[in-house]
Amino acid sequence: MKIGFVVNDVMSESPLYTTTRLAMAATQMGHEAFLMGIGDFAYEPDGSLTARVRAGGKGKSYRSLERFLGDVQKPDVEERLPLGEFDVVMLRNDPADDAEARPWANTAAVAFGELFAGSGVLVVNDPTNLAQALSKAYFQHFPEAVRPQTLISRDEDRIAGFISDLGGRAVLKPLQGSGGSGVFLVNSEESPNLSQIIEAIARDGYVVAQEYLPAASDGDVRMFVMNGRPLEVDGRIAAFRRKSSSEDLRSNMSAGGKASKVAVTDEMLELVEAVRPKLVADGMFLVGLDIVGDKLMEVNVFSPGGLGSCQSLYGHDYATPIIADLEHKVGIKRHYPDEMSNLRLATL
Repeated sequence: MKIGFVVNDVMSESPLYTTTRLAMAATQMGHEAFLMGIGDFAYEPDGSLTARVRAGGKGKSYRSLERFLGDVQKPDVEERLPLGEFDVVMLRNDPADDAEARPWANTAAVAFGELFAGSGVLVVNDPTNLAQALSKAYFQHFPEAVRPQTLISRDEDRIAGFISDLGGRAVLKPLQGSGGSGVFLVNSEESPNLSQIIEAIARDGYVVAQEYLPAASDGDVRMFVMNGRPLEVDGRIAAFRRKSSSEDLRSNMSAGGKASKVAVTDEMLELVEAVRPKLVADGMFLVGLDIVGDKLMEVNVFSPGGLGSCQSLYGHDYATPIIADLEHKVGIKRHYPDEMSNLRLATL
C-alpha cells in the first residue's frame, strides 16, 4: 500500500506528532509511507496530480521516531510522484497553524483532497465535509444534548447578555482556529475587560460564547474515535485526561496541558454513540473528541494528536490498528472499484 500523509510543512514536523507515529507504523508494516506539505501539490497540464514527497529510507526498519523523521527530512530525499499511484491519502494538516501566515493553505488541502478523491485515491477524512469543519460552526450540527449552551455572534451586547444569563461566567473563543488559541474564561473578576476581549476575538471573525462547565477544572478528556467508534486495543480505549499545569483555562497539550490516565465512563460512551451517526455520515475516519463531564467541547477532525500519550500511559500501540483499518478499506476498494464512494468507504 502506498500512503501519503498531508501535513502543514514536512520540515516543521516533530517526532512527537501523531502523524509521524502513523507514518512510521505504516513503514514498519511494509507499506510505502510519504509525507507531503500543503504547498507541495501540482495540478499538471495533462490533468494529472503530483506532489513533492518525502519518505524514510527504503528497506529500513525503524524503532526510533527521531531517526525515522530525521531520514524523512534529509535534504536529498525529496521526489515528485503522481498522486494517482497512491492508495490512501490522510489529510493531517492543522488549519490553525496556517491561519495567519498562510491563509491560503486552509482551503488548499481540502480542495486538493477533493481532486485526489476524484482521481480514485481514498482520502481520509472525507475532504468534502472537512471543508465545512474549517469553522467551529460545524460543531453545532451535533446533537444539542451533548453540547454546552453556545452563542455565535459578533454583537457585543448580545454576547454580554448571554454571559449574564449564564450567571456571569463563560468561555469565549474565535469561530476559526484550534489548539487553544484565543480562548478566554470570562468571570466576575474579568467582566470589566469583556469589551476588550470580545473586540480582540471579533477582529478576526465571529465570537463563540459557551457555557463554562465546572468539570473543566479537572481538564478535559481527549478520546480517539475511528469509524465512529472508540479506538480500542486489548480492551483499553485510546483516551487520556488533559489538565493545564497552571491557572490557564486551556488543557491542550500544545498549550502546556499534561496527560494522565482516565477511566472511560458510560456517559462518555453514550456521548460517542450520540455523535457516531454524523461522524460516519460525514466520512470522518479518525477524529479526536474533547469531552468535559458529559458534554462534548470540540471535535478535532483535522489532526487529532495524542497517540503517543496513549501509548506511554497504557503501553499499547494504537497507530498500527489505524493503518490496518486503512489496509482493509483499500482491499474493499479493489473489490468494488466503482461502487464505493470516498464518503462511504472512509468510515466503512
